[in-house]
Amino acid sequence: MSITLNSRRLGDPQSPHLLMAHGLFGSHENLMAAARILGEHYCIHLLDLRNHGQSPHCETMSYPEMADDVMQYMDEQGLSSTFVLGHSMGGKVMMQLALDHPERVAALVVADISPVTYPPHHNAILDGLKAMVLSDIGSRRDADAALSSFEPNPAVRQFLLKNLQRRDHDDDERTPTRYIWRLNLDAIVRSYDLLAEAPVFEVAYKGPTLFIKGGDSAYIQKKHQETIMTMFPKAQVRIMPGTNHWLHAEKPDLFSGIVRRFLDEL
Repeated sequence: MSITLNSRRLGDPQSPHLLMAHGLFGSHENLMAAARILGEHYCIHLLDLRNHGQSPHCETMSYPEMADDVMQYMDEQGLSSTFVLGHSMGGKVMMQLALDHPERVAALVVADISPVTYPPHHNAILDGLKAMVLSDIGSRRDADAALSSFEPNPAVRQFLLKNLQRRDHDDDERTPTRYIWRLNLDAIVRSYDLLAEAPVFEVAYKGPTLFIKGGDSAYIQKKHQETIMTMFPKAQVRIMPGTNHWLHAEKPDLFSGIVRRFLDEL
């Protein structure tokens, strides 16, 4: 069953519309730097995918389900067809949307992910998040320290801990925790194998498609090219030098310029 997604809109509603979806453990806020730039030319819809950000929590989160969530959002907004962009997990969601409902996707932009099944590589992060005893967390510094033995990169820990939110004053005071998870950690753990999989594919999406690869990232590889072209025969690939997986945040001006040039040429 599809759900109503939380969203934030930027830009002129009279401009072409562009839906943007974040990656695993993220929220719409992660795409804000690029969205502000693109919002000068497009009406941007920043989405929180299910079990992330301020969107509802659900028991399951397969790519067909998440694509249906985006479809419902488009229906709610009266968007018959629009541009879509997704980063990482969000890229797979938007690929699934384009494959399932090609008539609703005017053009597809995928940031640093391929339509393939990846081996599990978030196990340490998931273990660290699950191991965190929220009743022992009195500050974000405590949370960072607890997570540091599972994830050595401070920037990654900062990204993950954006999901830690202080409890509202009207929450049940019998609960001793100061913090709660904004994301649905249990559902993500249960669905992780599904999230590692490729989008479900029957018929190719023949619309305009752009894959943007971080130059220093290994998510899009040469061996994926045949699969990309089979599923998205009009795909182009652009490489952003000097960027890793979070290319849209590392170089938002360059990222936004690549997206805009692609869409403006259609």
